[in-house]
Order: sequence, then C-alpha cells, then structure tokens
Amino acid sequence: MSRTVEVPVRTSLRWVVLAVVGAACLLPIPVESASLTNRQLQTIRKLVRDHMAEWKVPGATASIGLDGRVVWSEGFGYADLENQVPARENSVYRTASIGKAMTATAAMALAERGTLDLDAPIQKYCPRFPGKPWPITARDLISHTSGIRHYGGPNEQAELFNTRHYDHVSAAIDIFKDDSLMIRPGSDMLYTTWGYVTLGCVLEGASHEEFREFMRKTVFVPAGMTDTRDDDPAAIVPNRARGYALESGRLRVARWVDMSSKMAAGGWITTAPDLVRFMNAWMSGTLVSRPTMETMLKPYRLPHDGTVDHFGMGWFVDEYRGSKTAFYGGSTPGISGIISFIPDRKLAIAVLFNLEEIPGAKRTALVKDITDVILGAPKAGP
Repeated sequence: MSRTVEVPVRTSLRWVVLAVVGAACLLPIPVESASLTNRQLQTIRKLVRDHMAEWKVPGATASIGLDGRVVWSEGFGYADLENQVPARENSVYRTASIGKAMTATAAMALAERGTLDLDAPIQKYCPRFPGKPWPITARDLISHTSGIRHYGGPNEQAELFNTRHYDHVSAAIDIFKDDSLMIRPGSDMLYTTWGYVTLGCVLEGASHEEFREFMRKTVFVPAGMTDTRDDDPAAIVPNRARGYALESGRLRVARWVDMSSKMAAGGWITTAPDLVRFMNAWMSGTLVSRPTMETMLKPYRLPHDGTVDHFGMGWFVDEYRGSKTAFYGGSTPGISGIISFIPDRKLAIAVLFNLEEIPGAKRTALVKDITDVILGAPKAGP
C-alpha cells in the first residue's frame, strides 16, 4: 500500500507528494545477470530512488548494458499515478532530445553509403527550406552550428506545446524556415531543435524514404529497438507512461502536446532497454563504421576558429577516468531522461523519468554515480 509523506526540498516551497512504499513502490520485472552484483544493484536502486525523492518524480525506468547485452532494467514508482499503474522495465516514455543522437547516427550512416553529401547545401535534399545569406550543410545541422534558431520569440509557447499534427517531417519546417539565421553557419555552436527538424527533411530527401520508415530501417531494426516508434498521441501504445510536471510546487499532469513538429529532434517514444540497445549497437559498429564513430566522438572542429567544447557530430562528449564518454539528455512535456556510454568499457546507461524539467546537471550526476558503482569509484587521495 502507499502513504502520503512530505519530502524536504532545497527551496522554500513545501509540498506533499505521493511516495510509494512497500510492494507498491517497486514491481519490477528485472533483467539481471552475473555482470552486476546484488550489492551494486542495491546501490543503484537507492541512487535512482533518492533522485526521484529529491525531484518528486512519480515514476522512472533505468537500464544498464554491459558487453553488448542489456544486463539489468527496472521500473520504479508509478507510470500512471491516477490509475496506480507501476512503472516497469518496458514502460514507454518520450525520448525528448535523446532522439537527436538517433537522427545524427542515421545521417552519418547515410553519408557512409554515399547517399548524403554532408557538405552540400541542404536545399539539394530539402528544397522546402529557403536559401539564406550563407549556405547551410548537413554537417552544420548535425553539429548544431547551422545558425537556425532554437525556441524563442513571440510564438515560443506555441512551439513548445504544439497541438497541430504534422503528417510529414518536412512540413514542420514551415514553423521557422523564414526566420533569419542567428549566426553565420559554422562560426559557433548554437543548440537548436529546429536545426534537427531540418535535418529530418534533409534525410528524407536524401534517402527517398518517408522519415519514420527510414529511421526504422537504419537505426531501430538493426539495433533491435522493438519498442521504439513515433510519438503519435492518437495511437494505442501499450505501457505508455503518463507524463507529469511540477507547477508552483504541485505535481500536475503534463500539458498535452503533439510531438510530430519535432519528429527528427526527439518526437519518438521508447523504453530504457531500447535506448541501451541503441547504444550497444552503436558501440559495436552495427550502425556506423569505426572511423565514423571516432568522428562523431571528437569535439567538432569549426572551419575557421577552434573546436566546439564537449560536442561532436551528434553526441555530447566528455571523459571518465581517462576514457571517452558520450551522452545525450532530454526534457520535454512529461519526461526527462539521459543516456550515456563508455566505448572502452562497453557500458551503457539509460534513465527515463515521467517528470519534465529535471535539471540536466542532476541527471548527468546520477549517471556518473551509477557509473562509479559499476566500474568502481575512484579511491580517495592520501
């Protein structure tokens, strides 16, 4: 059974949230192996629960991959508070911007085939996007250096909480295509969801396939991502988690949105194990070649002035105790999440929460703490 408790917070606000206790708190269908010890799993579970308590998260799913396998997945709390549906390993959440890493991977795979010229003006593949004072390339779009704006302006709320359904990825570029560029392409990094929406139009034109089918063939099927699909709000999706938000300290159902306007930038739904399968397939060379993997994990070199800090061709990049790491996080109405992998250690971690706007730094810290548990925390100095 469950009870209501008050949870201390860092701000002066105080609120009462639903805490899940006992058997109702955790009804997992865990996938475990000898790769993780019981002590490690107990510590990881506590880390996830502590994170949920701090940010008043109703439900979450975490998954870990080692040596190309999904070795553990588990749900915590509730996927649906109103109907008391527990979160499970196969609960379905929005990808949010994590989907950008999938789109970037598909773009690089298409470039390897010789079907996409990364340095051609994008109008070659996406004529719907008008010419600008400077040419924009697919390379600019993947590296967030295109100059295409992110959210903002007088229509920001309508863009964030879109309610119109777009049947084709190319149609959504009408939202921003006539706006001026924020910077000259290639001159600096400017993170942009609309740049990746444009990339979807480019990939559809280059592949001569409808974008959803192209992604299915290029990424989802090769990676074994059987629970990943477009986030159609009208579709009946088994195990779909309900999304939540905190408004003035109170837990509320997230605002209704149609994610079709952001398909290539994160308009998918998935599970934590599927995201681990994506990273496992990526690290194994199933999706792109080794040279392309290396390119994607190098800080992006600007044509005229240095490199972009901590971002390559489609992945945020960093180091963990001397090893290259890659990650991508996302937050959109009803979800916050993060994925991370270390190729040298064949380790992949995915955590999805059905609460929006959990700070990125907190999600990154959680993944680092989980990584320390798996790989062994560094010893303290003398």
